[in-house]
Amino acid sequence: MHGWAPEVIGAAGTPQTSPEGYLGVFFTRSPASRQAGQESLRRMYAKTQDRDTAPTGQAREAQYDAVYIWGTPDHALLQRLSCLQMPVFVADSAHGFLFQHHAEFGRDVDEFLRESA
Repeated sequence: MHGWAPEVIGAAGTPQTSPEGYLGVFFTRSPASRQAGQESLRRMYAKTQDRDTAPTGQAREAQYDAVYIWGTPDHALLQRLSCLQMPVFVADSAHGFLFQHHAEFGRDVDEFLRESA
């Protein structure tokens, strides 16, 4: 990662992100993906009272810095994972599991926990 892609900064780098900007960054243009995006937006905006405060630009920059640092691979750290002797569930670090495939992700987590118990 060496900076935000222009289409991402144009959609998510504004003070007030629009639903269309959100869809453009986190979902493809396929009908199935757009439908999943619309469903995600409905869930996100279903709560109309006592919503969390929107993040500030400063918080957004701090998150980007953290993602940038995380996105710089350190292969020595990855090799250390081979010493783990217990089951490990690895989730996709992209947002697909959370927004587009939340039901499948939940089933996968449940199955992992049942098998690991």
